[in-house]
Amino acid sequence: MLWQESCHGKKYLTVMNRHHYVAIMAGGIGSRFWPMSRANYPKQFLDVLGSGKTLIQQTFERYRKLVPKKNIFIVTAEEYVPLVKEQLPGFSVENILAEPSRKSTAPCIAYVAFKLRQKDPKAVMIAAPSDNLVLDTRKFIKTTKKAIGFVESVNALVTIGIKPTYPNTGYGYIQHDTKAAAPDIYKVKTFTEKPNEELAKTFIASGDFLWNAGIFIWKVDTILAAIEKYLPEIYEAFAAEADKFNTPEETKAIETIYPQCTTISIDFGVMEKADNVYSIPASFGWSDLGTWNSAWENKDKDYFGNAVIGKKVMTVDAKNCIVHVPDNKLVLLQGLDEFIIVDTEDVLLICKKDREQQIKDYVAEVKRNIGDTFL
Repeated sequence: MLWQESCHGKKYLTVMNRHHYVAIMAGGIGSRFWPMSRANYPKQFLDVLGSGKTLIQQTFERYRKLVPKKNIFIVTAEEYVPLVKEQLPGFSVENILAEPSRKSTAPCIAYVAFKLRQKDPKAVMIAAPSDNLVLDTRKFIKTTKKAIGFVESVNALVTIGIKPTYPNTGYGYIQHDTKAAAPDIYKVKTFTEKPNEELAKTFIASGDFLWNAGIFIWKVDTILAAIEKYLPEIYEAFAAEADKFNTPEETKAIETIYPQCTTISIDFGVMEKADNVYSIPASFGWSDLGTWNSAWENKDKDYFGNAVIGKKVMTVDAKNCIVHVPDNKLVLLQGLDEFIIVDTEDVLLICKKDREQQIKDYVAEVKRNIGDTFL
């Protein structure tokens, strides 16, 4: 299949490999982006940075440069299927896979892998979040192609690691060998979830730690062998219904399978246990856009460090704030330093930036005291 890409004003053609597939995981709620992100309209369907495109639209367009459109699958919660259809018009409904319940990433990846193995035994699969920011698409494509080439020749589970620029305590970290197993590809030694600031500084200083981007590349046979070994109950639940994939019975089969699955991420369930995990250090302007602070980091700022999304915002003696308000609302901000200010139709959030990791706790408190109305 031929495709075109613009490169410094020039057009060129290349061939997409029909055995390459992408699973875009789009079922999360994004509660740390509350109150913009809501249970019925989570952040992957929002234009968080005011770019004109939502995060899932940007992700889809990015992977369209890597694989044929028909080889992209969107895995999402049943209630978000209409949002996917709305935001990706013309995308094949057959490639929107609805999960009957949220079980984290391991069952999600198993679902696509079983489906692909039956469809194409030679399949190479990329599994990626729907809500990451990537500023340099060319470098991203180059890194991903390198990972694909590696897993085509080695039975490896590859995760893309981001070269850290500061001791972020909101990301997971990957430690790798200092000696390369292949050019720019390293065997993974350990995974660490969200360290405290002191430990994060130690990681940065060591030089052999990367941020975990949650982007995975592997042959379908390789990941299914790992799931069978490390998550046998999940594997057996899917295997028992495998003959129904890619048939009219698939939806019914998934409704049978998912209640049997443990809620567990592929990181905890497989990657931290397997001995054939490799990472590629990369720098392509990545952010998981998981928090308002990450939005502030990636948004253009004024002279005083304020990142503003909203057409009628005035600031006086305010600095290093992230402001997200409706275009039709006049907001005058005076005297605040390092704050998150988010105004929606029914919720106003004013929170210190250094307390952003507690927003999920605040959301839980709202639920306990007020109910689900504002969630």
